[in-house]
Amino acid sequence: MTTSAPRKGATRMADIPPEVLAGLNAGRRETATLAESLAIDFAALLAAAVPEAAGAVCFDPKDGVTRRMAAAGNAAFDRLGLGAVERLAAHPSDTVRGWACYALATAPGLTLADRLERIRPLADDPHFGVREWAWLALRPHIAAAIDEALDLLTPWTAEPSERLRRFASEATRPRGVWCSHIGALKTDPARGLPVLDPLRADGARYVQDSVANWLNDAAKSQPGWVQALCARWEADSPDPDATRRIVRRALRSVKEPA
Repeated sequence: MTTSAPRKGATRMADIPPEVLAGLNAGRRETATLAESLAIDFAALLAAAVPEAAGAVCFDPKDGVTRRMAAAGNAAFDRLGLGAVERLAAHPSDTVRGWACYALATAPGLTLADRLERIRPLADDPHFGVREWAWLALRPHIAAAIDEALDLLTPWTAEPSERLRRFASEATRPRGVWCSHIGALKTDPARGLPVLDPLRADGARYVQDSVANWLNDAAKSQPGWVQALCARWEADSPDPDATRRIVRRALRSVKEPA
């Protein structure tokens, strides 16, 4: 059996071929780059993927992509209820599967444990973009109950899938990207140790980079704590090479004393 190489995709919206953009807007293609994701006509894609919600929302081009993702997910949930999550999660378009994450996030009455259990297939999606939308969509729920979230996510650090292990770290970063900060972890990053310690020597670079970024976030407010933790990890690591890579990246913004 042979498989074709992944499509390279355009790095600038202006360079996206018309037939590719048409396929993206119709939900027939997956995006290959961030530029392609940003170029999608959300109104056209919503009409194609969820005809019941066509015209239900006006997408402002001035809004950022995360706001438009949330608006689409909300519109789908309004028309389909919780069934929107399963339906959108099975769609061939990675953007539509991302909407499933936001439909789940907007659903009322679910516990955090239920949301995390339902997000697992999307957090483990083969497409890089869906995995990002998974943690971004649930981030407000995680931030609002950070200690409960850390307890629930600690078992994820032992999952065979590196994508799920990475979710546990990425979703709880003190600062993160395209998301609000978690003040409790900026002030007291030690609360994140139940998730961080099991990943201190993870063999996957995908996970290593997330753990390092978690600590780099923390170092912006608690550099001494991060330095001490890194020293402890280096002194007691089951895989020194993996830990050394995490530590080096974690400390990249920490200035040595003069």
